[in-house]
Parts: sequence; structure tokens; C-alpha cells
Amino acid sequence: MRPCVLIPSNFQIVQEQEKYTAEVRAAKAVAGVVGALPLIIPALAADLDLNEVMRRADGLMIPGGVSNVHPSSYGRPAVPEYGPFDSARDATTLPLIRAALQHGVPLLMTCRGFQELNVALGGTLKREPDDQPEAEKHGTPESAASEDERFKIRQDIHVVPGGTLEKILKVRRIRVNSLHSQLIDELAPGLSVEARAEDGSVEAATVSGSKSFALGVIFHPEYWAERDAPSLAILKPFGNAVRTYANTTRRSQVLESADA
Repeated sequence: MRPCVLIPSNFQIVQEQEKYTAEVRAAKAVAGVVGALPLIIPALAADLDLNEVMRRADGLMIPGGVSNVHPSSYGRPAVPEYGPFDSARDATTLPLIRAALQHGVPLLMTCRGFQELNVALGGTLKREPDDQPEAEKHGTPESAASEDERFKIRQDIHVVPGGTLEKILKVRRIRVNSLHSQLIDELAPGLSVEARAEDGSVEAATVSGSKSFALGVIFHPEYWAERDAPSLAILKPFGNAVRTYANTTRRSQVLESADA
């Protein structure tokens, strides 16, 4: 039986119908590259039993989405320009991240997921200036006419020497696909910077002292994972951690059942 990786959903209203939606590329990357069963978790907020969810989780992947984290989650006023927002997702993912870290469940968080990690642990976000030239913007290129152009690998980042990400990538500089309008402002206590963009903004971080793999990147390795070596390199250790956690958890469950 394959391990199970949870992917939290978005909450959207589509043609006046309430929907729980999820990122296709993330689910495909979990299934095809990580080799796990992707399980979409609805954004049920307080109605989600975290203990029950954790009993089913061998990994947690939180990808990007169509919304931004609501500023009230990090003590800032709600500015319409920071939207759109998805408070149901926020109320689901922030406690889910903390629960996963407490249980030692491996985590990989990309784009909005990394922003959620920072907020869940006490950090803040800020909006990228609107007057930046397109070539220097982190946000989605206005000239993009397709999904592949939106997710084009086009920005250089500098990997911190001696960090977890350098050990994974074995290089100090890579090119990534950033398309986010929200930047890390105050880095949360307990996060260690793993990479920065040319302008100095934080592009990746790990959770210091975490019980298992816990990496957040503000780009999208899941999009090109089967064709881009650095993207694949990031997903591989997450998959290894997921399998290790699954095997350890199942052995413990078997021993507990035998004792009972």
C-alpha cells in the first residue's frame, strides 16, 4: 500500500456554487514523482478533526492557490489589493501545519504553502511593489499567454551555503519559477533561510529542529518536476521522508495491535 500525502483544498465559489478545489500539478507530482497517494483534504476549518487527519497522513504537501493568506492571520489590516482571500483555507492549513510539525509528518510547502508556513509559525507577509519591471517581478508575468509561460523557469535564486537546500541541490545558484505577489516580510521564529532571490527576498526556508523533512519554497517545483533537475531534486527527499514515516508508523501500529 502506497503512503498517503495530504493536499489541502481551496474554497471557491464557481458560478454561484461552493467548491473545494485543489492544484492538479501538485496531485500529479505526489502520485507520479513522490510515488504516494494524493488525498485532498477539504477546507473545513474548525470542523476538521486534526487528530484523525494526522492518523491518516504520511506526508503533507501544501501548494499554491488562487488566493493569498488573509492579513488578519498575521495581525495586519485587510487591504483589498492583497486579495483575493480564502479564509476557509487559512483556517484549515495553519493549524494543519502546526499539527504536522508536532507529529513529525514530513512537509513540503510551495508558493502560498510557504507563506502559510511562515504565518503559522508567527511570521508576516508583504505585497510586492506594483511598479517593478516584469523581468524583475516575482508575480505572474502579465505577458504570459499560457500556463507554461506563467510557470516559466526565469528567476535566479542564491542557495545558502551549508544549508539543507544546498545539500539537496549541490549547487549555490539555481533558476526557478516564481509567480507570487506576496513576499516574506518578517521571517517566523524557528525558520532558517535556505535561499534568497536577487533582490534579497526569502525564497526558501526549513523548520529548525523539525522531527522530519520540513521545507518551504516560494516557487513551484511540482510544475516541472519531471523535466527540471532542481525541481525533481527537491521532491525526491520529500518522497524518501514520506516513505520512511509511513514504514515507521505502520510498524508502530502493528506492534500496538499485537500488544492489544
